[in-house]
Amino acid sequence: QAFKLLGFLDVKSVPCSRESVLYGSVGSLVVGLGHFLATSRVRRSCDFAVGGFICTMLGYWFYCRYNLAQHRIRQRMLKEGMRNKILFEGSSLDPERKPTGNEGSNS
Repeated sequence: QAFKLLGFLDVKSVPCSRESVLYGSVGSLVVGLGHFLATSRVRRSCDFAVGGFICTMLGYWFYCRYNLAQHRIRQRMLKEGMRNKILFEGSSLDPERKPTGNEGSNS
């Protein structure tokens, strides 16, 4: 069963959404409780908790999505390198092949 946040964000299928919501809830608890212990003002602490949730969730969301994009780029480069390795292995274009000296002569 899918859990939709705000009615449209499917937390289960969207990458980084689950972790963002979890870290956001922990961030809101820490900020709200910390503000309450410092000031003893309930309403203002709830406002700070909501702000802490939003800031922590968005901060972790962007951090996680950036790392995911970097991972996908590295994965794509590795896949292309492996494809080129298989394609050029044993040919004259193979960068790891040692030159033998008789490649240019056809005698």
